[in-house]
Amino acid sequence: MIHPIVQGYIANNHFGAMLDLEFFVEDGKIINRMPIDKKHLATPFAAHGGAVSAFMDATMGICALSQVIDDNHVVSTIEMKISFVSPAISGKKLIGSAQTIKKGKRIVFIEGQIHDDTGNLIAVGSGTFNSYPAKKMGL
Repeated sequence: MIHPIVQGYIANNHFGAMLDLEFFVEDGKIINRMPIDKKHLATPFAAHGGAVSAFMDATMGICALSQVIDDNHVVSTIEMKISFVSPAISGKKLIGSAQTIKKGKRIVFIEGQIHDDTGNLIAVGSGTFNSYPAKKMGL
């Protein structure tokens, strides 16, 4: 069963839907996927850094959400850093994973990685997320 907060997140995340984001939990880890197709490209063959950054933010944000959802909280990004290692090539599927570094009372620290479906490292990132009651978002 999908948590009601996650259902609300999915229903209201129109930007994620536009990017074709798909996330799930596997062995207690958050995994996020995004195919690289024409709408993501900045060159004839490589994705725009903004698309990859949005994917990283979503991946780390879902991980942070998983840490606070049992308290009926949601998260918002306070800060994010991303380092691009390799281009995200058209026709590949990106796979994002993230793990919690530290969860405080209101702040959650996350690190993430993005690989393509052949195992190439595309980007690494870190993010800081604010936790607050879901009712403030209407969820």
